[in-house]
Amino acid sequence: MRPVKITENVYSLRVNHFNRHLFDSLIPLPDGTSYNAYLVKGTEKTALLDSVDPEKKEVLFDYLKGVEKLDYIVAHHAEQDHSGSISFVLEKYPSAKVVTNPRCKEFLMSHLALPADKFIEVKDGEILSLGGKTLEFVYLPWVHWPETMGTYLREDKILFSCDFFGSHLAAGGLFSDERTVYAPMKRYYAEIMMPFRSNIKAHLEKLSKYEINVIAPSHGPVHKNVKFVQSIYSDWAVGEPKNKALVAYVSMHGSTYILVNRLVSALEEAGVNVEKLNLEQFDEGRVAMALVDAATVIVGTPTVLAGPHPKAVYGACLMNALRPKVKFISIIGSYGWGGKAVETLAGMLTNIKAEIIPPVLVKGLPKEEDLKKIDELASIIALRHKGLEL
Repeated sequence: MRPVKITENVYSLRVNHFNRHLFDSLIPLPDGTSYNAYLVKGTEKTALLDSVDPEKKEVLFDYLKGVEKLDYIVAHHAEQDHSGSISFVLEKYPSAKVVTNPRCKEFLMSHLALPADKFIEVKDGEILSLGGKTLEFVYLPWVHWPETMGTYLREDKILFSCDFFGSHLAAGGLFSDERTVYAPMKRYYAEIMMPFRSNIKAHLEKLSKYEINVIAPSHGPVHKNVKFVQSIYSDWAVGEPKNKALVAYVSMHGSTYILVNRLVSALEEAGVNVEKLNLEQFDEGRVAMALVDAATVIVGTPTVLAGPHPKAVYGACLMNALRPKVKFISIIGSYGWGGKAVETLAGMLTNIKAEIIPPVLVKGLPKEEDLKKIDELASIIALRHKGLEL
């Protein structure tokens, strides 16, 4: 593997992992992923920015074959897909120092058992000169861990943004294309960044003070289309939700499915954009993406052993963890003899600061009066959505 030139003496060492299908034993990866390290060569010093997942360390070392001396390893984030090969890099370059912030140092000493004397601690805004290449360290905490930071290369106006603006996308070309990167970026934001919207808003404001020509994240392709990338993040994190309702459901014997179909039809007739997702084949990423800009979420569930269906429980749990900017929530479903499906689900959504629209729960097969209640629910939602853009 040969380093790919971004600008003069700045190189991408991207390691694609095409056949990785799951991240953190949770997140589906339909497009694989990449682990991005970067090499910056000054006239006096050389720095490696991040490493790669230890499973792919041999590819990283293949990139580094021609690098005789490494002075610094900049660690932006302690999670192992970025830091996991640092120990091996230090074995190859024993004189190198790990440059990071105090919190990340603490994590790396804990997770990788690195000794304290291998570190150089840097503050927010501190600079490190490589000779003609000046690295400025930018703290970006809670995107998505508390110790995360980025690096701004002043001479080349490149922001090495770590997980910020990333995408789980194994790709051939160095630079991103707006048409192909949008969906992977949205999935990545939804699964990883969405719970930290307030932090992202503050960091977008902080980064607006920098002149940035290139964004080089730790996953996915490098971005030259900086305004596009920053604008979609601003929309997802800061903008109002859209005139969109997510109907996430599971049905066992068809009663809940009848309610779902009636609600979807009534909402669409009322001018509400609807995304309907069957939780039976659960894709956490699709659910998360749908939550990014939905104004309303309706959970559809049958009753199982006096409670909601386990797949509906999982959906509610995921939603509560991701904390989307949803404004309205409701529940529809069916039961045979009784239960507490509504109470259980409502109690699982405590992180969501949304209005609860009265649910519709039906005994057995829905009757005409039950379907009228669904129509009324659709009318209430449509009224709440007035003024929201599609």
